Amino acid sequence: MRSSARHKRLKLKSEINVVPYIDVMLVLLIIFMVTAPMMNSNVDVNLPQANAKSLQDKKEPVIVSVDQNGQLYLTLGTEKKQPVDAQTMQVKVGAFVKANPNVSVLVAGDRDGKYDGVYQVLAQLQQAGVAKVGLMSAPESGSKK
Repeated sequence: MRSSARHKRLKLKSEINVVPYIDVMLVLLIIFMVTAPMMNSNVDVNLPQANAKSLQDKKEPVIVSVDQNGQLYLTLGTEKKQPVDAQTMQVKVGAFVKANPNVSVLVAGDRDGKYDGVYQVLAQLQQAGVAKVGLMSAPESGSKK
């Protein structure tokens, strides 16, 4: 009996085990799904020229101005420009944007001022809940139309 068991050959399976291929495919799918949205975050930005067209907005925008020394001035809608500190600006703009979610928020930085002042204002506006902020510029004095 033992000799008959030894002579009995095992049948070879002609099936392909696809489980490892499915695992690799799912891992690659996850990698592509995670990395695809990140591909657009580092886009080269060509800043507009100074003779760009102005925005046509029916509502008066909120304007945060930063002078050469870093002093902040706030213009809410049709009100006059008033000097404010960073905390007051953040609170007022946050409340104004919550009341009027479609209002434009613009930052006007002095040409000779430090970039740090404008950057700090942008960070404070983000903390105040402002989703979109525009940067203001004056048209070129010698621009041709």
